[in-house]
Amino acid sequence: MGVLFSQSLVAQTDIKPVFVIVHGAWGGGWAFKKVDSLLTETGSNVYRPTLTGQGERVHLASPNVGLDTHINDIVNTLLYEELTNVILVGHSYGGMVVSGVADSIPERISKLVYIDAIVPENNESVLSIFGAMNPKFKVKNGAILPPWVTEGQSPPKDVPHPLKTWEDRIQLNNPNRLKIPTSYILTVAKGADPARDDFASQAARAKEHGWSMFQLEADHNAQWSAPVNFVSILKDIECN
Repeated sequence: MGVLFSQSLVAQTDIKPVFVIVHGAWGGGWAFKKVDSLLTETGSNVYRPTLTGQGERVHLASPNVGLDTHINDIVNTLLYEELTNVILVGHSYGGMVVSGVADSIPERISKLVYIDAIVPENNESVLSIFGAMNPKFKVKNGAILPPWVTEGQSPPKDVPHPLKTWEDRIQLNNPNRLKIPTSYILTVAKGADPARDDFASQAARAKEHGWSMFQLEADHNAQWSAPVNFVSILKDIECN
């Protein structure tokens, strides 16, 4: 019995790395299932919460869902799961969300990772950063439709994203957010010019902040097009 008890104590003190992955617009935690599996195989604990109104929570969609709603989704994940020393990863629009989370509870976060993600400054919105909305996106009932999804397509699939989250201006006032070690991963398609990438301007912001910079050969959704290499970079960031 003493041996078993001793082994139990060792197990309790063997703290695994904790990754919390925040998906982008139109998506859901489902999109990072493969990344979750690969990270779990390395001994990490992984959380991939779905933002309100997205993915399997699409039934909660409403024009009133704003950026603060999504920030609170992740803040509450960390609080209610009692997570500390979190490596917080934001993809695309998820960069807005993780920035707000880091501003709210920086003491819970050991590292921040932006992958092809927005890097906001105080009082900026998605629309103020990128200017006018791309004409390929149509808005219906207060949500931005994903034009690549066909009518009647079965889940899992991308779903309309609340417009308000792109209009809301983020409030970043906690200086402790800037003390968190932060990395930026720019995904660039094979043979493409990184300077012409859709997120090149955001990578430039990251570089100006002095963050660790990585470039990954992949399309915008590296969780599908290059999951192994994506996870390899995450583990490098974890260990450095």
